[in-house]
Amino acid sequence: MKILIKNGRVIDPANKIDDIRDILIDNDKISQVAQNIDLKADKIIDAKDKIVIPGLVDMHVHLREPGREDEETIASGTKAALKGGVTSVLAMPNTEPAMDSAENIKKLKEIINKTAHANVFISGTITIGRSGKELTDISQLKKEGAIAITDDGSSVDDDELFLKQLRNSAQEKILVICHSEDKLLSNNGVVNLGIISTILGLRGSSKEAEYKRVERDINLAEKAGAAIHIAHVSCKESVEIIAKAKKKGISVSCETASHYFSLDEELLMGYDTNLKINPPLRTKSDIAAIKQGLNDGTIDCIASDHAPHTQNEKEIEFDRAEFGKIGLESSLAVSVKELIKTKILTWPQLVEKLCLNPARILQIDKGTLGKGKDADITVISSDKEFIIRREEIVSKSKNSPFIGKKFTGKVEYTIFAGKIVYLGANYH
Repeated sequence: MKILIKNGRVIDPANKIDDIRDILIDNDKISQVAQNIDLKADKIIDAKDKIVIPGLVDMHVHLREPGREDEETIASGTKAALKGGVTSVLAMPNTEPAMDSAENIKKLKEIINKTAHANVFISGTITIGRSGKELTDISQLKKEGAIAITDDGSSVDDDELFLKQLRNSAQEKILVICHSEDKLLSNNGVVNLGIISTILGLRGSSKEAEYKRVERDINLAEKAGAAIHIAHVSCKESVEIIAKAKKKGISVSCETASHYFSLDEELLMGYDTNLKINPPLRTKSDIAAIKQGLNDGTIDCIASDHAPHTQNEKEIEFDRAEFGKIGLESSLAVSVKELIKTKILTWPQLVEKLCLNPARILQIDKGTLGKGKDADITVISSDKEFIIRREEIVSKSKNSPFIGKKFTGKVEYTIFAGKIVYLGANYH
C-alpha cells in the first residue's frame, strides 16, 4: 500500500529538514521525501498547516505486563502510545516476574508479538528481582533481546556490586539506565522535602536523595568506562552535575518527564494523589533549571515515565497511594504547551528530545524520516486546542493530573509500519 503525505511541515533533525515537503510511503518504508511528489497513492493525506515528524520514541514506559494486567497491558499501553503519537517504547522491567532472566524476556516477547500495536523494546534488570543483591547475566539478557538494563524504581545501593555490573555492561556494550535514589536520604518521603511538605504534614524526600546518587552513578560509570543514562531528572542540582560530567567527556545521557517541567510542589495543596510521583514534584526554580537543561542540551530526552495505577491504588489517603502517573497520551501535548508555546525549544529541538535522541541513545534505527527508514510517522495540528477528558483516555488506568486541562498539539494521524493506525479519535 502506498500513502502520500502532502504539503506538511516536515521536521527531521537527523537529515536537517525543516521545510514543506511530501512523504511517500511504500508498504512499511519511507520511499521518498521531496517537494511536490506527483505520484499515485492508495491514500493521500493533506498535511497543509500540519507538522509531520517521526513517530515518538518513549524510552521510559511501564506496561505492567506480565503481572499487573489490571493496571495496563501491552495491548492497551501501545494503543495509548499511538494516540500520543508514540510508535516505539522501551518497556521497564519491574514487572511480576521481573525481566531478570532470558526465560522471562522470552515470555514477554511472545506477548509483544501477539498483542502489541507499536514497537516494544525490552529492558532487563541490573539485579535479580531488582533486589540490589545479585547481578543478572547481562550477556543472556542481551542475547534474548534486552537493549538496556535498569532496576527502575530502585537503585543499586552496593557500590562494588554496581561497579561490577557497569564493567560488565561496558564489555557487553549495553546501556545502563539509572533510577538515582538513595533510599536512606529519601527516607520514605512522599513529597519534596520543604515548606510544602511541612504545611501538608507529609513526609518529605530531599533533593539530595536524587542528586547525590546521580553523582555516585556517574562517578562509578566513569570508573567502569560504561555508558549510563539517568532517568527522570527532577532537580536543579542533578542538571548541574550532569552538565559538568558531559563537559568532562563522561558517557552520560539523561531524560526528564513532562511533569517535571509543567507541575510544581505547590499544586499538592489539594492532596491530589495523581501528583504523587517518584521523584516528587519539585520547586519552581527546579522547573526553571529543567527547562534550561532542555534548552542548552544537558537534558537529552523527554520520556513519559508512564506509570499506570488502578483507581483503588490512587483514590486513597496520600500516604498510602502508589507513586506514578500515566503520560503516553499527554507527553507531546504538555511539551508543546510548556516548551514550544513559551519558546524554550524550537520544533526541531523538541523532535530531537522526543524522537531522535532516545533512538540514538538506545541505538535503535528509529526517530528519523530518512529514505528507506521504517514508516513510523506522526502528523500533528500544532495549534488545535483540545481538552484531556477522563472518558477518552485509552490507557487502562486513568491516573492523570492533566484531566480537564486544555492543550494544543493534537495528534491527527499516527502511522506505524506504513499503516494508518490512529486517525483523530479513531484507531484503524
